Amino acid sequence: MKRPFDSTLLDGILGELEIADIAQATIRQSGEIARRMEKATGEEFSHLEMGVPGLRPEEIGVEAERAALAAGVASIYPPMQGIPQLKQAASRFIKAFLDIDLAPEGCIPTVGSMQGSFTVFLLCSQLDPKRRKILFIDPGFPVQRSQTHLMDIPSVSFDIYDYRAEKLGEKLESYLSEGDVAAIVYSNPNNPAWICLTEQELEIIGRLATKYDTIVVEDLAYLGMDFRKQLGRPCEAPFQPTVARYTDNYILMLSGSKIFSYAGQRIAIAAISDKLYGRHYPALLERYRMARLGDAYVLGILYAASSGTSHSAQHALAAMFDAAADGRLDFVGHASEYARRAKLTKESFLRHGFRIVYDKDLDEKVSDGFFYTVGYGTMSCSELLRELLLCGVCAISLSSTGSRQEGVRICISQMNRPEQFDQLEERLAVFEQNHKA
Repeated sequence: MKRPFDSTLLDGILGELEIADIAQATIRQSGEIARRMEKATGEEFSHLEMGVPGLRPEEIGVEAERAALAAGVASIYPPMQGIPQLKQAASRFIKAFLDIDLAPEGCIPTVGSMQGSFTVFLLCSQLDPKRRKILFIDPGFPVQRSQTHLMDIPSVSFDIYDYRAEKLGEKLESYLSEGDVAAIVYSNPNNPAWICLTEQELEIIGRLATKYDTIVVEDLAYLGMDFRKQLGRPCEAPFQPTVARYTDNYILMLSGSKIFSYAGQRIAIAAISDKLYGRHYPALLERYRMARLGDAYVLGILYAASSGTSHSAQHALAAMFDAAADGRLDFVGHASEYARRAKLTKESFLRHGFRIVYDKDLDEKVSDGFFYTVGYGTMSCSELLRELLLCGVCAISLSSTGSRQEGVRICISQMNRPEQFDQLEERLAVFEQNHKA
């Protein structure tokens, strides 16, 4: 079928899915739009919308999980706090790659970081009745904002685009000084922009979190994937930048999904600082009859949420953490394939008149990696998303991530066949031809 496709096809599908504004379509909705267009046109789309791992799962994890299942763990409820092997391995991994000392007690398994963020947001909103608000440093993972909405937790946000370096402190303090912020949330590297907060910026966040007694929820889903630096050598500098160097008020989220390509087993760690884990809160005592934050989180919230995390997947994550800390598993080297794919696809977008929206970390170009962002001329998010779909390219809008910039997020993980790069090049050429001034 000739591209661009007839716009009436897209309009009909949007009507079927009851999507009034395509820029606000969720990641899954965007994928469904493309799948229905594929069925109608008989043509495969370039799927750049969903961040699924595009690599094989680490075999060390697969073997460990297979052995655990053979040993019969499937018939046994996992301990709520996590199996000892995983807690020890997570503590070792954090020391090896972040250079942070964290007791195994505070390393709590969750059903992916999706459950981790959901339950951590709930926890933070219940620590002090005067502080319930979640502050998102945008752009960010769209579903996290959906989680606060689902739980009726108030949230605020700002786009970091114009607030780097010292400006970040001024902007943060304008919110924190109101006295109602329970937690600050961001990802590093950032989903969707792939910007990486500097040590200066992390120090600012940590210092203000301590000053205003606010918890920092740092999402490290893409740990080590700033490929401008050699971050994959255990116990050797440079280490993954983290706010944990600058405050005790932190919860780190480390997921097996991207760093180990283990997304299907839904396994992650919520790593709570030693000081915060043991801190007592009167509001928690009243609600859960447990004053200590760590106890209320594990035995109050997580127990009610899922009664533990997959027993066998915990064995897998423990094995992968240990192998990485030992230097037997080069997970950063394996993930560097994403940088190659990003470089190739970025070149295609730039060649056909697109621009990188979040293009710099201060004076340095952003790393190539799992995501990046593109814009085109004066097109709005809705216009660009729509026109790309009509050319057979699926992405998500930046507005759905909390960004105030116009453009779309590109995820390269599903670009795992050589012919897909030629396919994308051809479609972007059609787009450019159709939209030349």
